[in-house]
Amino acid sequence: MYWRRDTRREQLVADITNDLRRYSIDAQHIGHAFAGLHGLNGTDLHALVAVVDAEFAGAPITPGRLGEKLNLSSGSVTALIDRLERAGHVRRDRDSSDRRKVFLRYADRGAALAMEFFRPLGNRTDAAMADFSEDELEVVRRFMTVMVAAMREHRDQVRAARPEPPRRPTR
Repeated sequence: MYWRRDTRREQLVADITNDLRRYSIDAQHIGHAFAGLHGLNGTDLHALVAVVDAEFAGAPITPGRLGEKLNLSSGSVTALIDRLERAGHVRRDRDSSDRRKVFLRYADRGAALAMEFFRPLGNRTDAAMADFSEDELEVVRRFMTVMVAAMREHRDQVRAARPEPPRRPTR
């Protein structure tokens, strides 16, 4: 993107925007490398991230919620989960209080593969953040929180504006 950079603030905003773009592209390349090594496609990878994020938040995700997050039909979600379960990346657990409800969890085999692949990146990011004070990290965290919210808001707006694909006639 090209815009004026007359002030120090404008230069910083441009630099940060460019760094975020490069970070995003590099993160996609790393994710696709992991997916390729394990026979996953992009949607599979996004599903795994959603499952892991939900578990880390302490609120495991249901198949229906996964479909909403990925903008997929229930049939597509079922096929996706079946594929990930067969590959050992996720498992289905029934809710102990309502056996009709199913939660998706990251399977031990999938977690081990991810740990092996992503541990070097984790070590690098830990080292990169080591010289920042807690106060500096708080500012970065606040910045990232609002940037993620802005990106998701835009993603949702783009999804909402996208025309529905034509439906096949039923017989």
